[in-house]
Amino acid sequence: MNRWQIGEVKITRVVESENAFDMTMLLPDATAENVRQEEWLRPNFADDKGAAKLSIHAYAIESGGRRIIVDTCIGNDKRRPGMETLHTSFLSDLAQAGFARESVNLVLCTHLHVDHVGWNTMLVDGRWVPTFPNARYLMSRREWEHWGPSDDPAVGDSVRPIFAAGLVDLVDLDHRINDEIWLEPTVGHTPGHVSVRISSRGQEAVISGDLMHHPIQLGHPDWKCTFDTDPEQGCKTRRAFMERYADRPVLVLGTHFATPSAGHIVRHGGAFRFRI
Repeated sequence: MNRWQIGEVKITRVVESENAFDMTMLLPDATAENVRQEEWLRPNFADDKGAAKLSIHAYAIESGGRRIIVDTCIGNDKRRPGMETLHTSFLSDLAQAGFARESVNLVLCTHLHVDHVGWNTMLVDGRWVPTFPNARYLMSRREWEHWGPSDDPAVGDSVRPIFAAGLVDLVDLDHRINDEIWLEPTVGHTPGHVSVRISSRGQEAVISGDLMHHPIQLGHPDWKCTFDTDPEQGCKTRRAFMERYADRPVLVLGTHFATPSAGHIVRHGGAFRFRI
């Protein structure tokens, strides 16, 4: 796990999985040849064969007495088309990081895709129950308006049960959690996608969510993602995010960036790079 201190705010990354693989199913332009050409990605974000390294992880945050989990990965025991059913040590790893599930009082989903809501619930005696029973679960109202009517499996086993338990708060895209943490609208990947801004004692950070999945997109902001609800808006949002944070002392925490996951956006020619 990795840890960062932003003023008074403590951030810990807890990994569910991290692998290198062919990324073209996610970014069709990210062929092995194109990945190999970006030498600056090695060794942290790609291997010598052109396979991209990605991580699925949660960020655990301590701020003003709040204990917050941002995005809850895929989760155990969840059957997903084309995906392996997982049985990981994520919950014990989270507890080892100091975040026993009963101690968490806020869960924030940047959006409602399968790999961001999984540990919202856990399987107990054949039923999906809230993993974090003492937490409020925050998601944007616009995001739920989009996914609520769907028959998506992740909505069925990882989102509706927390609604049934009365634990959900639907919020605006710019909702402020406290003086140190607030949401930033970054729509395009999904209709209600948000990033998470952090500011404390003059230090700043932002958790990107899925407005970008891999640092290679900094070099190619206009590469479209297969899973963007609105690919054109996704490209606009991505470039605007890069322009906003480039060459600034704002730590960018990539939601799928492989270890070490955090760094700074810097301008490079007509595009950008990620400096760790």
